[in-house]
Amino acid sequence: MHKKPHLPEKICPVCQRPFTWRKKWAKDWDNVRYCSERCRRSRSGQS
Repeated sequence: MHKKPHLPEKICPVCQRPFTWRKKWAKDWDNVRYCSERCRRSRSGQS
C-alpha cells in the first residue's frame, strides 16, 4: 500500500493547526499560507 510519509507541512496562522502539501498547491506551495478557504476569509480577525 502506498503511503505519503514525507509531505511538507505548514502551520496555519489563523487556526494554528498543521496542514500538509496537496497536489492542487503544487505550483504555488511557497505562497500557500492558510489551510482552508474558511481560514483565509477569517484572517482579518487575527493578526
